[in-house]
Order: sequence, then C-alpha cells, then structure tokens
Amino acid sequence: MYNELEQGQKALTRHKLYDMLDSLPAVRVFMEHHVFAVWDFMTLLKSLQRRLTCVQVPWRPASADTEAVRFINEIVLGEESDLDAQGKPASHYEMYLAAMEEVGADTRAVREFVEMRDFHRLPEGVRSFVAYNLRLAGEGTDEEVAAAFLFGREKLIPAMFDRIVTALGPGAARDCPTLLFYLQRHIEVDSDEHGPLAQRLLDGLVGDNESLRQRALQAGLDALKLRRQLWDFTAEAVAAAAPDVAGGRLAV
Repeated sequence: MYNELEQGQKALTRHKLYDMLDSLPAVRVFMEHHVFAVWDFMTLLKSLQRRLTCVQVPWRPASADTEAVRFINEIVLGEESDLDAQGKPASHYEMYLAAMEEVGADTRAVREFVEMRDFHRLPEGVRSFVAYNLRLAGEGTDEEVAAAFLFGREKLIPAMFDRIVTALGPGAARDCPTLLFYLQRHIEVDSDEHGPLAQRLLDGLVGDNESLRQRALQAGLDALKLRRQLWDFTAEAVAAAAPDVAGGRLAV
C-alpha cells in the first residue's frame, strides 16, 4: 500500500487544477470549493484532540504519550489562534474566509453549512469529501483518523500549496495577499514541523501491529481518493465558470 500512497500523492501534486488558477475568476471558484476542506480539517484535528488528550472536566492525564499530546495541542493552537499577516490571532479557517472576501469569492455556502450542517446544499463533489471526513472523525479508529490526517493533509498539503503559489504567480502579492500568506504559512509549518510529527503520531498508534497499520494505510488511500475527486470536481467547476480566463496572469 505504501507504493499506492506515494503514487496517489504524486498524482495529486500534478493535478491539472493548479495550472488553472492563474486568474481571479478561477481563484474565486477554487476557494468556494476548497474552503470546505479548510473547515473539515479542524474536524479531524479536533477528533484527534478529543481522543488523545483530555478535554473533559474534571481533567485527568491523557492516555496517549506526552509527545502525541504536545503535538496535537500545538497544532490546535496554530489552527485556532495563529497570527495572521497583521500579527493578530485568528483561526486558519477565519483567515481563509478573509482571503475569500478579499478576492470577491462567495462565503455564504460554507457559512450556512457550518451553521446548519445541511448536506443537501453542497455540490456533490464537495458533499462526498466532507461527509467522508465527518464520518471518519466520529466513527473511525484512532489510527484511521491519524492516517487521514497525515496522508490526506499534513504530508500532502505543502506540495499542493506550492503548486498553487506557483500558479498564482507574482500577481498574488497584489491581488490576493491574504491567500498567499495562508498558503505560504502552511507550506512552512507543515513541511518542517507538522508533517514529521504527524508521521510519528501514526507510527506510535500502530506500533508493530500489522493489522492496525494496514487499516491506517487504507484510510490514507481513501483520503487521497476523496481529495482527487474533490479536485476533479473543482477543476470542472473552474472550467465551466471561467472558460475564457485560462492562460492569463492573475488579474480581475
């Protein structure tokens, strides 16, 4: 399964979607779909925090090893209260909403979904992705959630976001600086810190148990498959909404 995971990750870093993100109309459509992945990342993270640390009253020592506890809490700190480009605390989800508003993308769909959780309002490609992650966060085993978090997020995001930054080009600093900051922040943190720590977390959960390892790897493959479907769907939406913007540099 390791070869399948590597192939799946490489395929996602070469997806045609990234090269389509060279104009603001295309970026708007992309962000209106991708924001749901930004939101449900927190669901996976909070599931791990609930499982591996203590978030109950009265407090008791967590059953997980202290390195795992520190890792999860550090990510929660950054994701829920990182410093934005102005040095003010904000969650990454809130940063992303601000980035959407900056480029004129519509935030109503995701705001309504987060408030009402009505899956029928979501496009099919987005619906399948979010439903899978919410179901995994609630019903999956510890190693399955950790594997989806590692292979579908922390290990994958730096290469994907680097492709997006390249596609946006030099105009991004002028036209979508908040999005650029968000992308570069994740490339930096996930590459150097969160990715390796997420791998150690998963290794600690599965240990030498081959059954647990295989179940984790399958969850990783499933996460990549759903991400590929989301990217395919988003690429179709970008092409349908902005068929005349391909090939230009970032501009209104």
